[in-house]
Amino acid sequence: MKNSRRNFLKIAGISAVGLGIKPVLNTFASPDEHAEQSKPGFAKNENVLTGKRWGMVIDTRKFKSPEDLEPIVEACHSIHNVPHHKVKNHEIKWIWEEEYEHAFTDSENEYINDRLKHLPFLVLCNHCDDPPCVRACPTKATFKREDGIVMMDFHRCIGCRFCMAACPYGSRSFNFRDPRPAIEHQNPDFPTRMKGVVEKCNFCAERLAVGKMPKCVEASNGAIAFGDLDDPESTVRKLLKENYTIRRKPSLGTHPSVFYIV
Repeated sequence: MKNSRRNFLKIAGISAVGLGIKPVLNTFASPDEHAEQSKPGFAKNENVLTGKRWGMVIDTRKFKSPEDLEPIVEACHSIHNVPHHKVKNHEIKWIWEEEYEHAFTDSENEYINDRLKHLPFLVLCNHCDDPPCVRACPTKATFKREDGIVMMDFHRCIGCRFCMAACPYGSRSFNFRDPRPAIEHQNPDFPTRMKGVVEKCNFCAERLAVGKMPKCVEASNGAIAFGDLDDPESTVRKLLKENYTIRRKPSLGTHPSVFYIV
């Protein structure tokens, strides 16, 4: 397993200059391999960002129009080699724009104020504390790390799409066709996928492994905060304490890690 993974990542370009091989291997490791790598003596990147439960706070007050969201979506999709298919049914999305009535279906009411009704919301994988997609996956291709990030192990995915059926947020995309020809500017530092594989947002785990914040956070000009929900002194916890926030479909009991200031 270790040799096959090493070959896969080498081909995918993960070990490009500027990225240490061990933190990247740790990023995409399966649950069993994460347990192995947590043992004493396993080398770790000195700059790695660590947390007990990573979470995100999106300040919707700082978005006025869909144009405000476009640089954020493009930044994410660009570094993760998300293809741009012309056919709507083949669309792959890691982060995208949604209207309130579609993003918060259990909170909709006919008297909602105009600002929220027409406001564009950024939606992505919620990295739930109790993710149903993980329970549904028969091969452990999707799994939850100890720090709360719900990951995809692309080469373990058999394309059954059980995880897509289990996800109540529509946060996963399936490659009905080879995505590589539809990648406009390929990033050699992140693996491309293949036909028949599910993919989604990974909270930029590969960037955390080398001490960088998620790309969407960098591109948001302060509208998105990211940090450890278990740390009372973290930025996200302070924002949650000082502002009223909502989450998507909280009644389902999945405990999403993405919050929205409204």
